This record gives sequence, C-alpha cells and structure tokens, in this order.
Amino acid sequence: MAENSRNLQLGFITRPPHQLLSLLCTGYRLPQISVLCTQPRPRAMAESSSTSWELPLVAVCQVTSTPNKQENFKTCAELVQEATRLGACLAFLPEAFDFIARNPAETLLLSEPLDGDLLGQYSQLARECGIWLSLGGFHERGQDWEQTQKIYNCHVLLNSKGSVVASYRKTHLCDVEIPGQGPMRESNYTMPGYALEPPVKTPAGKVGLAICYDMRFPELSLKLAQAGAEILTYPSAFGSVTGPAHWEVLLRARAIESQCYVIAAAQCGRHHETRASYGHSMVVDPWGTVVASCSEGPGLCLARIDLHFLQQMRQHLPVFQHRRPDLYGSLLPLS
Repeated sequence: MAENSRNLQLGFITRPPHQLLSLLCTGYRLPQISVLCTQPRPRAMAESSSTSWELPLVAVCQVTSTPNKQENFKTCAELVQEATRLGACLAFLPEAFDFIARNPAETLLLSEPLDGDLLGQYSQLARECGIWLSLGGFHERGQDWEQTQKIYNCHVLLNSKGSVVASYRKTHLCDVEIPGQGPMRESNYTMPGYALEPPVKTPAGKVGLAICYDMRFPELSLKLAQAGAEILTYPSAFGSVTGPAHWEVLLRARAIESQCYVIAAAQCGRHHETRASYGHSMVVDPWGTVVASCSEGPGLCLARIDLHFLQQMRQHLPVFQHRRPDLYGSLLPLS
C-alpha cells in the first residue's frame, strides 16, 4: 500500500497510575478515530502482571463491502497488512466481509464453498502476514447446496498458517421488520446452523464464535463463556435504526454478563443504493468498558487483551458460581 494512500493517525489514552491500561488505536483513511472509555476499572483490579506492551494486540477492521468481491478483498487485505505492521496477532473482519449483494439472487450467485478461490486468498493472506484471521461472516455454499439452493452465514477462523481451525454457521437468522430500516428475511436464502463451536485457543485468548443477530440471545454468550471462552466475537452488519439504539448496549451487556472481552467488527456506510450499515466497531472489556472503537468510516482500531484482568474480574465477582440452575435450569455443555 502506497504511503500517500494512507491517512493514519495513532492515538493513545493515558489513565491515572492506578488505572494502568494502555490503549493503542488507529484510524485508516480517516482524519480521526474515536475511542470511548465509559467506565474506569476498579482500582483493585487495574494492575496487570504484564506491562501493556507485553499483552496481545488485536485489530478490529471496519469496511464497507459492495457486490465487488475483489475490491472488497483488496480493502480487507490492506487493513490486515496494516494490522500486521502495527503488531496485531489477530485481526477481526465483519460479517459479509466478502460482499454485500443488492438482492438475494445476487447473494446466491456470488457465494462460494469454503474451499473456493476467495477463502484461498484469505488463507494466503494469513500465511503471508503470519496473523490469525477472524472472517466474520462468509457466504458459504455448504455440502447441501445442490439440495437446498441456500447458503450458510459462516464465521471462519484461520490460524497464522492459513489453515481453517474453526467454522461456525450462524444459528439465529435475522428475520425482522424494523420501521425505517426495511425488512430483513435472511432465512429466504440462508440455512441456520445447528451447533455452537467450542472456544478456540488463539494467541490472544480462547475465542468464542458468533455472528451479529446472535448477540440478542444471551444464552449463547453464557454457554460459550461456560465452555471456556475469554473473548466473544460478534462480527456484524447492523442497520442505521437498530445501531444507535442497541449496538453498544448489547455488546456491553454481553461482556458484563459473560465476563469476557467482546470484539465486534462492523460493516459501515452505504454498500449500494438500497443498503447501509451503522459501523462503530468496538472492543469491550469484561468490566463493560469500551476500550477501543472506530467511527463511521472504514478503518481499524486496536486493543490489548489483558487476561490477567479478566481472571481478576471473575475471581472478585464470581457470578458463574452463584448461578441457580435449580430455579431456571442449566445450560447444557458444548458437545
């Protein structure tokens, strides 16, 4: 990427000595990136056993996908390369990172199997950069494509060698009618997944996979946390009405109740004449603090994952030990 094609600014937030949390944030092709810190950490839990620069760094990418798959790949690849240059060990891409089509027929036409050319390009990208990739919502032609003529909304996790280490097919499909936002009928062309994926050990922590609308179902986040997740991922393409009302509230709620980091890479801006997305990709820590976020345009934000702080949170506020399955039932373990 040519130097003159970037408008990159790095911003640091400094906190008082008793709140030792360093945040590194960057905006890509943006004059400014906004970072929100809404709640300070409790004094007793602010200290970390590691300095901030020893903590794993993650990158959250925000894009405006269009029906042009190769242009979308070029944009995503540039962000991943920038994340690698800045030292991230894992980069998160949003739902529909591959494309956002104009209609269901075009969606089906542009979809590919997991062993297709496009995912092969992302595998090569991960391998060349030496970075893990969370590909937040791939339009997958599954093995039942010939029978169903429907796809899966598939969250794919690649390791730094480019190998698929996990794939989760979205279980909650978004069939809603929001006034002012237009109807969404995901089930018209998408099959629901039938299982959750066990959390995957990564250089940043154990990652639990979900997608967008899944965030409205707290049982899913609690089950992933119960299975060992330290980071929950909600790659998304939120609309312009639900975004301002629900986006941050839901993400912070999932982080607080599960005592996990929540990472939400988002689509933003206008994709074509009939669809736009809210943006505001963010990272939320287990205390519910938004520790990094993007504004409306394409870009990326970076945050460090402090698993020592997460363990302190769980020790001082042991909510999972206080659950009452005798009153409201148990969550079955992941198989």
